[in-house]
Amino acid sequence: ARRQRQMCIRDSYHEGRFCICFVANDTRKTYLYTSEKIDGPWKKQLIEGFYHDGSLLFDEDGRNYIVYGNDEIWITELNEDLTAPKKDGLHRLLVSDHKNPELGYEGSHIQKINGYYYIFLVHSLRDRWMRTEACFYSDSLEGEFTGGDVLCDDRGYCGQGVAQGGIVDTPDGKWYAMLFQDSGAVGRIPILLPVTWKDHFPVFGQNGHVPEEIEVHSTRPGYIYQPLVGSDDFRNGLLPRWQFNHDPDPRYYHLDALQGTYTITTREVCTELTQAVNTLTQRMSYPSCAAEVTVDASALKEGDVAGLCALQSCYAAVGITKHHGKYEVLMLDKKEDGILDMTEGTVVESHQMDFRLEADFCNMKDEARCYYRVNKGDWLPIGTVHKLYFKLDHFTGCRFGLFCYAAEETGGSACFRDFKYYDVDEIS
Repeated sequence: ARRQRQMCIRDSYHEGRFCICFVANDTRKTYLYTSEKIDGPWKKQLIEGFYHDGSLLFDEDGRNYIVYGNDEIWITELNEDLTAPKKDGLHRLLVSDHKNPELGYEGSHIQKINGYYYIFLVHSLRDRWMRTEACFYSDSLEGEFTGGDVLCDDRGYCGQGVAQGGIVDTPDGKWYAMLFQDSGAVGRIPILLPVTWKDHFPVFGQNGHVPEEIEVHSTRPGYIYQPLVGSDDFRNGLLPRWQFNHDPDPRYYHLDALQGTYTITTREVCTELTQAVNTLTQRMSYPSCAAEVTVDASALKEGDVAGLCALQSCYAAVGITKHHGKYEVLMLDKKEDGILDMTEGTVVESHQMDFRLEADFCNMKDEARCYYRVNKGDWLPIGTVHKLYFKLDHFTGCRFGLFCYAAEETGGSACFRDFKYYDVDEIS
């Protein structure tokens, strides 16, 4: 299984190239991907050094920089091909919050606007945990950067401040900040808020707060935006709302548009669900959501497990397995301490099963419940109420996942059809 990497991604567009820069904390390396088209192909390279939360700056004089750090925020000039620091180039400390007992400055975003350099950062209040957005600016990279906090607001939500991100302008001259708010196990929810200017300094929100509603106008009024989540009958290929848990292996999954099925064949023996390749996932949505799927387990091998999960390191899953030649329904319950509990399997006569998983994220309740049914009968609960978490090992919000893995021998498969996604209104 591939290790989950804690990483923070920064992107930019410069001279016809899209650039994505990120660090992986397990490898202590800085990666840069570039492409002339947003859908690739992408070229991969390394930038020599480790630049936490790095943000690229392509200045008008052709010089290149990266701003990065935690507690202390540094700037380092890079060479022309962005592979290493430039010999004798600029390297200096810009701002520092290293004595903050909660969280010092990090999450750098640097932008040059109307001749001024702006650095947007996140840190915490010193007397309690509360994400806060800060901004510092200067008319020169060699000069003093001045500024301070520009937003300290939790929107009345569990003391979780809105912070970390940058600002963007529209063709008609309006400015917005794209930040996020930690929201428990569902992940970090994007927050868009207006930005105005006073004496070359950005003013976030309205009266120091994130407004409940803002009016925006599309820059592409004729464009049809696709939903981030939703149901799928698998008759139109893999829709953009789906993502794989690992790099997919096309040899071991198959889409049949005529039958409306997605089939996973096991590639290797796994000790648990997170190791399985070709697990197909969708984001979960706040404040609550549910999913259902039909699984045909007729081609499972002894010990295989297939079903529907709430995917994170502390996952919950409801599935079907083959045990001593019989089909059994079970729940997988991965605890925060790493212990994996399995409910005692319930023998079922059918190899085809419907599974349902509900998640409640309201006010960080962060609970999941699992159900199954046979022959379209009543939904039957299975296992216990499962507690979900947001942790740095996966560093992402909880996701629905369709999975199949082998515990004894490879080559078995499971067939998924009729995936249904429900939001909070449809659940109630």
